[in-house]
Amino acid sequence: MSGQDLIDAGMSQGKWFRPALDAANSVLSNGGSMADAMEAAKAFQPGPTLALRADSDIEIYSNIRAENAFEQDNVEKVHATMRALVRTPVVRSAAIMPDACPAGPIGTIPVGGVVASEAIHPGMHSADICCSMAISIFPGVDPKSLLDAVHAVTHFGPGGRPRGAQFRPSEATLSAFEQNPYLRDGALSAGIEHFATQGDGNHFAYVGAMKSTGETALVTHHGSRAPGARLYDKGMKVANRFREQLSPETHRENAWIPAETEEGDLYWSALQTIRQWTKENHYVLHDMAAGKLSAKVADRFWNEHNFVFRKSDGLFYHGKGATPAFDNWAHDATDLTIIPLNMAEPVLIVRGTNAAHGLGFSPHGAGRNFSRSAHMRQLSAEYGADSRGLSSNNIAAILEKETSGLDVRFFSGFADVSELPSAYKSAANVRAQIEHYGLAEVVDEVIPFGSIMAGDWQKNAPWRKKRQ
Repeated sequence: MSGQDLIDAGMSQGKWFRPALDAANSVLSNGGSMADAMEAAKAFQPGPTLALRADSDIEIYSNIRAENAFEQDNVEKVHATMRALVRTPVVRSAAIMPDACPAGPIGTIPVGGVVASEAIHPGMHSADICCSMAISIFPGVDPKSLLDAVHAVTHFGPGGRPRGAQFRPSEATLSAFEQNPYLRDGALSAGIEHFATQGDGNHFAYVGAMKSTGETALVTHHGSRAPGARLYDKGMKVANRFREQLSPETHRENAWIPAETEEGDLYWSALQTIRQWTKENHYVLHDMAAGKLSAKVADRFWNEHNFVFRKSDGLFYHGKGATPAFDNWAHDATDLTIIPLNMAEPVLIVRGTNAAHGLGFSPHGAGRNFSRSAHMRQLSAEYGADSRGLSSNNIAAILEKETSGLDVRFFSGFADVSELPSAYKSAANVRAQIEHYGLAEVVDEVIPFGSIMAGDWQKNAPWRKKRQ
């Protein structure tokens, strides 16, 4: 049997022809009839594909308002990308948080986006799976001593810890890696190498005082590092194979893994393992700091804000930079979650309201109106920097203006001004919109003392020196 035989039988040519012809010719070689061979070939024929939804099929709940012209441009871009996204056939509803900002080409879920779907979309949790917050309370501990201790034990920047300085996740977590094909190869070794690290970008360790009690608190922000990124890569490849078969018109970033498949079951299980790894990754750093001070932790809790949650309605709720605000969002959930704003502002401790117009979510922070590069261009223009960029004097002036009175540190030794408060939306506006839209109730705050971020770890990179 040849491909022309299948075309003559009214079938559309595609990648499925090769396995179909192999099966058909196997039937013929074993003495089967041409009719039997044709039936064997038809078994490989893909079913009808799912068309994109119409523009008005899915309602988008908008919980954001522009406070100025810059924010208006941002809001319009967020709405445009969400309108394209909700045309994905399996998407059922969507919401936009007050801190939303675009995060890729049109149709890509924005930061501050929530999407409910019949399936799992790896692109809607992105590579930083389980980016999350954790807080531990250290009664009677001096804030500077705690910040010093954290600085001594943490690890920021690219890559993991070198051999001889590595820590191991729990045996239960490592065993779960070994048992899941999505995690067994590649992610397992990365799970050890990257354990007790915090990465770069907007991730941080923040020390402050509880507004309610004055007790010292440590708040950390980071995701699943290389293990999560490798799971994301594998998940996107699997999802795209389904997309090509089920809905080739769907935006590649919105490809999905059907929940009822073996691939879907294994991916969901892998997500839970990555979640457990990330939780341990937060608390091992907290415990190391406590050990260095011979201090005790009185209380702690955590929450992810970049993950996929399954509710009792059977749908998968993708929060891309959105904090769960519905009851029992996880087996270890408390009634409190954490929303940071910027290094100069209090970290908010909130209780969710399960607002229907937020699909049961609240914001995850202050968000950006500009990309990092655009913000750097603005600062360069404001401070009169030349083509080589901001000088050390410029950076010192910016730090004094934006972080005066705070113990702000950069692990690399070089400040990253793209992560300073002016890079983000107005904290006051985001907080006001949380209240205006009824997305969460602020019940306490962590008043800032100081923080640590990766900083500009690329400053002395060979490629940058060459460009300069």
